Amino acid sequence: MSDQLQIASAAFIVMCELAKKKEKKNVRKRRWWMSQIYRDNEDRGSNMINSIKNDVNVFHFQNFTRMSSEDFEKIICLVGPLIYKQNTNMRPAITVQIRLAVTLRFLATGDSYSSLQYLFKISKQIISTIIPEVCSALVKVLKTYVKMPSTPNEWLRIAERFGTMWNYPNCIGAMDGKHVVLQSPINSGSEFYNYKSFFSIVLFALVDADYNFLFVDVGCQGRISDGGVFKNSELFRKIERGNLNLPPPMPLPGKNIDLPYVILSDEAFALTTNVMKPYSGTHNVGSKERVFNYRLSRARRTVENVFGISSAVFRVLRKPLLLEPERAQIVVMAIVHLHNFLRQSKTSKNIYNPPGTFDREEEGQIIHGSWRRGENASSLLPIRNIPRRPPLNAQEIREQFADYFLTDGSLPWQNA
Repeated sequence: MSDQLQIASAAFIVMCELAKKKEKKNVRKRRWWMSQIYRDNEDRGSNMINSIKNDVNVFHFQNFTRMSSEDFEKIICLVGPLIYKQNTNMRPAITVQIRLAVTLRFLATGDSYSSLQYLFKISKQIISTIIPEVCSALVKVLKTYVKMPSTPNEWLRIAERFGTMWNYPNCIGAMDGKHVVLQSPINSGSEFYNYKSFFSIVLFALVDADYNFLFVDVGCQGRISDGGVFKNSELFRKIERGNLNLPPPMPLPGKNIDLPYVILSDEAFALTTNVMKPYSGTHNVGSKERVFNYRLSRARRTVENVFGISSAVFRVLRKPLLLEPERAQIVVMAIVHLHNFLRQSKTSKNIYNPPGTFDREEEGQIIHGSWRRGENASSLLPIRNIPRRPPLNAQEIREQFADYFLTDGSLPWQNA
């Protein structure tokens, strides 16, 4: 290398270093530790929550949180040890009350983090960590509210409720699955891309006759078919292994043939000895196939109502979740546990499900519940129906149910 080239190279390096130093000097220095919008309200929304809670009209607080003030305080006591943060020398910590209120408001409205930051005076970056953390805590402290029966006697109590409320004997639950719409996950390819041409995870659930979740599986990729969703669940594995601890087969009222206890489903699932689905096709009025389909659909409305009520109250399910699949799964699980908690609460039950919420039947006519007014706005969409050939023993069991319903005079069938 010549002397001139060495001198030019050294000069170039020196010039680059001087340019970097000059650029650093021109960088605008940060003039405050906290943005003005957050400094103006250092209580982080506590005054707002307290004013709503102390308002003479209790409806405002109930509408804001979707529960009574008593249950709000109860949940604070439960999740407090899991989400409490200590104050630091730099700034006071956000209280447990505000952390819970932010999360409940997000679930109730589906507002973006940007909208919530202006309501609670908390940055959207902090909100993005608060909501998943609180949802995880809710699932932990409310896990006893979503529990699948483990003994034959517990299953029998559920079967008795289905027989009493829906005139469907030997039934231990109704199951269904829904797609929960997501934004396109990062680097996921077609893994979450479903047959309806959008991204989703699947919410699969088994519910009882009183509109409570018994079993939930959330997070299965949207590309997987309905049969795959059920077969990948713990419920299916327990049925296959005989570990569900179901009662022994019993004859239907007035009959002498033992039939197994069954779960009700729609056309999307396969017919098996423990899963009953409607007859496919169109059938004549008064035929046993038509009557069976009516009775099954009537009892299976419980799971439709549970999904509909959840999305009507927690409106975050009415729009695509702008979250990664892992966080979306946590949010949906929190809604499931809150649903059962509020359904079983003495002070929040009528707030969560006021009279007229559920579908009901009057003189053979189905009266739709109030949740169906916004049914089309829900982003919970049905899973795919794939025809399958059922085993012969499953068909025989369905025939036995159909023959029983045709001769059962407890309900009017002229409209079936």
